[in-house]
Amino acid sequence: MRRNLRFIFRGSLVELNEIDPTRMLLEWLREARHATGTKEGCNEGDCGACTIILARWQDGAVRYQPVNACILLLGMVDGCEVLTVEDLAKGGALHPVQQAMVRHHGAQCGFCTPGIVMSLVAAYLAEPRPVSRETIAECLAGNLCRCTGYRPIFDAAAEALADPVPDDPGIGVAGKAAALQVLADGRDLILGHDDRFFAAPAQLDTFAEMAASHPEATLVSGATDVGLWITKKLQDLPKVIALNRIEALKTIAEDETTLFLGAGVTHTAAMPALARIDPDLDQLMKRFASRQVRASGTIGGNIANGSPIGDLAPALVALGCTLHLRHGAESRDLPLEDFFIAYGKQDRRPGEWISGLTITRPGPGSHFRCFKISKRTDEDISTVMGAFRIELDAERRIVSARIAFGGMAATPRRAAKAEAALVGLPIAAPAEWAVALRALAEDYQPISDMRATAAYRSRVARALLGKALTEIGGARSLTRIQPRGPVTEAAHV
Repeated sequence: MRRNLRFIFRGSLVELNEIDPTRMLLEWLREARHATGTKEGCNEGDCGACTIILARWQDGAVRYQPVNACILLLGMVDGCEVLTVEDLAKGGALHPVQQAMVRHHGAQCGFCTPGIVMSLVAAYLAEPRPVSRETIAECLAGNLCRCTGYRPIFDAAAEALADPVPDDPGIGVAGKAAALQVLADGRDLILGHDDRFFAAPAQLDTFAEMAASHPEATLVSGATDVGLWITKKLQDLPKVIALNRIEALKTIAEDETTLFLGAGVTHTAAMPALARIDPDLDQLMKRFASRQVRASGTIGGNIANGSPIGDLAPALVALGCTLHLRHGAESRDLPLEDFFIAYGKQDRRPGEWISGLTITRPGPGSHFRCFKISKRTDEDISTVMGAFRIELDAERRIVSARIAFGGMAATPRRAAKAEAALVGLPIAAPAEWAVALRALAEDYQPISDMRATAAYRSRVARALLGKALTEIGGARSLTRIQPRGPVTEAAHV
């Protein structure tokens, strides 16, 4: 057990023996180290003004990822190097990204610019070349430019990212790989005492024991949701157990029929495996928040918060996902849809936690679709999220259906009546689907809120079901501005 937090900042090792469990990295940067180039904007991980880069030793190499410092707990940077905008220039010479931003007049008011620069530097260090404009847009989806200067910013990005990926990034501490390997010691970390502590265990059994001994503790995986409890709801969390150092929870295992994702797998790490299930999952995950959020947020954390408007849960419910939970040494499994009981309530005992989930791949005759409806394309909460898995027999009749929606009820929920109404219908006869479309009104009674009226949600839900059936019936070109991506062998569609 280690009693000090260790990370690299400004080329030196930082060791902290005491921290408040709820202190954010952004607070420490600005208040303790006066690193004011990293700005505080929305304070909820949306605007990107606070973007910094974390360097980690991972899979035998140094990995760089952009994250939002405003919602990242300070204790969660153990073993990392923290890089801010002040670390980029060397010997008076600007970084290539900074040079391009100046040359193309992409640097404007200066408030959002540092975060934009850090997102582009992360891409500069890791993105395979050549880099398309679409990829640049994805890199910047989590950065708000209040001066509406995206055209020159895109021009600067295109120029800077035309250079080859550097062998030596020239940023931060010298001998970075060796230094980060030393910090990745695999030891459990705890700071504080029994009544108030921050813990970041590295061993799964240690975490299981801690969770059972402190069932009232807040479990934090990526802090992309819990961070807002602190910054927006002003909650005090006296006992925090962070899961981000537990490698055993980051397992990804695939075979021909299933995909297993450990609860600690980040959305970034899960994206390639999910894309191999179906192209729609690939598109969904690209619209899942931003790169900063996907780099920190995890599959298990997204499911555990039980949000009725979460993007991933409806898709996994439609696919027939099995959830794995653990309490101490005891484990149990349940269908994902059974995990969500009511708004803010899940089938999880005190001290019990999600260890992972298993997705059954669609097989021959099985067709999957999912659609996210929101006011903005990028980085927006769903108004309605619909996911559909339809099984057809040799005569193209519907044998079974799994339909799940988010934004239509207090939890992500299946449409049992619509599913039953579809069984036996021919997929190529739209006139016969009417009974199933009408049945959605019995399955859901959505509410009106700031995002949409109940009537709008009901109409959109019917339209999405009709869209899915139309596509599966063969008329894909009529339903999308852009066609679905390439279908992998694993998708079986």
